[in-house]
Amino acid sequence: MGLEAIAARTVEEHLPRGIHETEEEIKRQWFVGSIDQGTTSSRFLIFNGEGDPVASHQIEFENLYPRSGWHEHEPMELLSSVEECIDKAMGKFVALGHSKADIRSIGITNQRETTVVWDTTTGEPICNAIVWPDTRTKALVRELKSRKSADTLTDLCGLPLSTYPSSVKLMWLLQNDGAVKQAYEEGRLAFGTVDSWLIYKLNGGAQAEKPIHVTDSTNASRTMFMNLHTLQYDDKLLEFFGIDRTKIHLPKIVPSSDAECFGRIASGVLEGVSIAGCLGDQSSALVGQCGFSPGQAKNTYGTGCFLLYNVGDKPVISKYGLLATVAYDFGGGRKPVYALEGSIAVAGAGVKFLMNNLGFVDESRLITELAESVDDNGGVVFVTAFSGLFAPYWIDDAKGTLFGITQHTSKGHIARATLEATCYQTKAILDAMEKDSGHKLESLSVDGGLSNSDLCMQTQADISGIRVDRPAMRETTALGAAIAAGLATGVWNELADLKEVNQEGRRIFKPQMDRAVAEKLFVKWEQAVEMSRGWVKVGEDEGGSDCES
Repeated sequence: MGLEAIAARTVEEHLPRGIHETEEEIKRQWFVGSIDQGTTSSRFLIFNGEGDPVASHQIEFENLYPRSGWHEHEPMELLSSVEECIDKAMGKFVALGHSKADIRSIGITNQRETTVVWDTTTGEPICNAIVWPDTRTKALVRELKSRKSADTLTDLCGLPLSTYPSSVKLMWLLQNDGAVKQAYEEGRLAFGTVDSWLIYKLNGGAQAEKPIHVTDSTNASRTMFMNLHTLQYDDKLLEFFGIDRTKIHLPKIVPSSDAECFGRIASGVLEGVSIAGCLGDQSSALVGQCGFSPGQAKNTYGTGCFLLYNVGDKPVISKYGLLATVAYDFGGGRKPVYALEGSIAVAGAGVKFLMNNLGFVDESRLITELAESVDDNGGVVFVTAFSGLFAPYWIDDAKGTLFGITQHTSKGHIARATLEATCYQTKAILDAMEKDSGHKLESLSVDGGLSNSDLCMQTQADISGIRVDRPAMRETTALGAAIAAGLATGVWNELADLKEVNQEGRRIFKPQMDRAVAEKLFVKWEQAVEMSRGWVKVGEDEGGSDCES
């Protein structure tokens, strides 16, 4: 259903409240806002009590690449983009006949691992944020891996040493940025991921009577500072990265859903509205897909892919190349829930490559049509290892490689092979998750731009041999943050209340390919992966990603 149709329906459903309405009917008339702060854009969406978006606004902002391998954001621009999105979306909301009083609370979801540091005295950022894919820490990570205690880290925090976690980004800043180092030595340095920065500033920052500096456990689990078992900072981890907690202001770790911990908006059109939910973006997408039972999984097909698998209330430390992370922690006496996570570096980015670098099509959505112009891949396999391969392979010396090209090969074959590359890597992650958990996945919930391709989703079902479940409303990341906030403020009381949220119009893709044929194709993919190894030698290409080997 389109946004205008949803909005029209919502206006009809949310007429002035009558005194004879039931509690359930009143709850449907409450709205929850959701800040979705991503790598390339910020958004603010407003959902009704049935999980439908009724108003939204999105703003793209500048990504900075000052040197090869460096990726930065200007922290104040992240904040201003969020504030502008709130203003514009609220304007649309009011135009539908609603008011601020109808907004029960707001949630925040954000890009993970991106590191922000600021001065607690002024409340201003000290330098640009280092964004999660930034690889300037490659040499530092190699040095850290050589330490005797490096092998013990994963058991504590669930993550392997790589360029991704916030820990190595902060460590690099302390070693290379004089202003950051000075603030640290003087006890003025505040550290946070993007959620902490936004919550701090939206509550008034340094000018607030009581500045709020918090994070939730899903974001804290991406720093390598938090013990995955206790959900608190771990002295052994801090010591390994050379962090003296007496010299730095670390955000307090709190549950992902809480009516008080995250404070209230200090100014603007939502002044006084409670911030009641906070989730890292991939955890938020799992919540938005209502993946609340062990064994449920989601895959977000964005620029890359992030696959999360609910493993229940005890963390599972992977033996097969996956990450252990917090799925969500809704507090209120509920146990935290954990997930296994696998990431794929190139998904939609492969489509962009064909469009922007090779000129195959003018619009990314046309790649599916091009791929459908042929019956199969014509024997072509594309290992899209533009920056090495991530989970579960962790091959950092691979480069993107096309195999099986003949004079018969057309653009359609390469387009199909590009879509298939994401599906093969997803199957490899699913196989690793099955080995780690001891359970075979029955279905995979999907979202993200590439999930719009019916061909890609059918291919995923065929290659993986499981059902692929695609919702009609695919704003699941933003919905997850709204759910976290709504649970804390009475829009929903328990997870069972959410069983009908975002269920209408889902499409199921069932495996249609013979399993023997599918396995043969996957063996060919695995052969191509092995043949893509060894292109990069140490010190030869410092612009790539530092992956686990």
